[in-house]
Amino acid sequence: MIYSERLRVFLHAMEQPDEYFDSLRAQAQEAGIPIIRKEMERFLQVLLELKKPDRILEVGTATGYSALWMASVTPKQVKITTIEKDALRAGKARRAFERSEWGGRISLLEADAADALAALPDQAYDFIFMDAAKAQYIAFLPQVLRVLCPGGVLVSDNVLQDGVILEPHTALAHRDRTIHTRMREYLRALKKDERLITSIVPIGDGAAVTMLLH
Repeated sequence: MIYSERLRVFLHAMEQPDEYFDSLRAQAQEAGIPIIRKEMERFLQVLLELKKPDRILEVGTATGYSALWMASVTPKQVKITTIEKDALRAGKARRAFERSEWGGRISLLEADAADALAALPDQAYDFIFMDAAKAQYIAFLPQVLRVLCPGGVLVSDNVLQDGVILEPHTALAHRDRTIHTRMREYLRALKKDERLITSIVPIGDGAAVTMLLH
C-alpha cells in the first residue's frame, strides 16, 4: 500500500546482501511469522543512530529478528530487553539469541506484555520499539510511557495496517473493525497527549515516531 511493488523491489535491490539476516528473514517467512519489513530496518537504524540509546525495550519479539537487528547496529554497551508471550516464538528467539554474537546483550522476558511492562521500573528505557499485537497498542500505552524516560523515543510499527486504518469503519469487514477502532484510538492518543510529539511516517506499513517531552 505504501510503496508500489516496483519501488519496493528497487529499494531492496539497493541493499547489500546480508547472509545472516537474510537467512533469519527466510526462516520467519517459512514459518509464517511476521517480522519487520526491510524498509523498517534502515529507518530503525537511522533513528537509533540519532538517538544513541543506552537501554532499548522491544514489545513483541516474534523470532527475535528485530532485536538482533537493533543489537547489530548499536554499540556494545547498549542493552535490549524484549517481551514475547507466545512460548513457541519465544523459544525460537531464545535459540537465535544464543547462537548470535549479540545475544549476550539481549534479555528476553517470556510473559504477557501487560504483565511484563507493569513489572518494569519507571523511566527505565530511552528507546522503545512497539511491534506486538496491534489491537493492544492502546492498552499498553500508559505503561510504555511510564517506562520511557523524558526525551525518549517510541517507535510504533504497522500503524497503517496496509491501509485499513484509512478506510471508513462501515466499509470494513467485521473482523477488521476492532483493530481499526483501537489503532485510530492509539494514534489519536499519541497526537493529543501534550507530553508527546508524534510523526506518522509512511514507510513499510506505517510507523509512528514519538518523543516524550516530559
